[in-house]
Amino acid sequence: MSDERKAWLSRRDGTVILGHGPFVTSAQPPAAGVAFYKRDFFSREENPWHIPADHEVMSANNFRDVLGGHLRLDVEWEAPDAMPFSCVFQEIMTRIRQGMIEKTVPVVTERGLVSRPPAAEIMAAMAMRQAPLQSYGWVSDEDGFAGATPELLFSLDGKRLETMALAGTARMEDEDVFAVDEKEIREHEYVAQTLVSKLLDLGTLRRRAREVLRLGSIVHFHTGITVDLAHPQDTESLLRRLHPTPALGPLPRTDQTMAALSGWRSQLGCPAEFGAPFGVWESGRFEAVVAIRGLWWQGNRIALPAGCGIIEASRLVNEWRELRLKRDAVKRFVG
Repeated sequence: MSDERKAWLSRRDGTVILGHGPFVTSAQPPAAGVAFYKRDFFSREENPWHIPADHEVMSANNFRDVLGGHLRLDVEWEAPDAMPFSCVFQEIMTRIRQGMIEKTVPVVTERGLVSRPPAAEIMAAMAMRQAPLQSYGWVSDEDGFAGATPELLFSLDGKRLETMALAGTARMEDEDVFAVDEKEIREHEYVAQTLVSKLLDLGTLRRRAREVLRLGSIVHFHTGITVDLAHPQDTESLLRRLHPTPALGPLPRTDQTMAALSGWRSQLGCPAEFGAPFGVWESGRFEAVVAIRGLWWQGNRIALPAGCGIIEASRLVNEWRELRLKRDAVKRFVG
């Protein structure tokens, strides 16, 4: 990897860790120091830890200053074709009716062209995002991905683990009806209840009440979950336990349902890291987000993926509308 490679994650405490290449890959994080965790959605890498040659810890405000402020990104977007998604949607509904799956999350990717490599503009735009969004990135001048995600996979600090269920989406102006929408509540509860069941044996668990998270033009259901661990847990085992949650993966999660999701993601041209964990380790403290609400690029070509949770009550036109809503939110970041 070139020395120009950079990686960063803004953490919930208001600090940003920015790493500078070259990066050394490893199967395990270092006992002390900083490493970034990057892998594809299906965990194909043997060495997912990336140790930077140098790193900085700074405030979010200083990080924005380092990147030089927001630069507008002019993209010539090509609207995605609805037909491939419609075919995948019908395949998923057939499997749901056959009892093979309860929920899964296909991804549609919109593509665009820019006049030059867009790394500087995308980095600056994502750095401008503020809590509850967390900006992240793995970039060079020629390729990379960066985003501002609302979804924490988990944080681990000593024996305190924190995570969240984030599922269900609507426009801000529809918040009142969204709050009582049976389909959206059911989709969210699939995620929340699955997380609780996966963590209940690890210690004392507290699930907060479901609430509406407002993110500019869109809203989501959000449920915070905290576990005081009975025994120390290593990061890798927690990553295997929690990823993917039903917010981005299938329910139930089996080899067969994951293989089916892999086929649908490939069929629809989804970037490999979309929805995967992206995290940073700092001397035993770890925080990982879910890599959504972002842009992927290579040269002057840009990809903008978005996923939607499909359950038995889903309807094609509503899911297609939700996908556009999520993509439009990312376009506002850079526009």
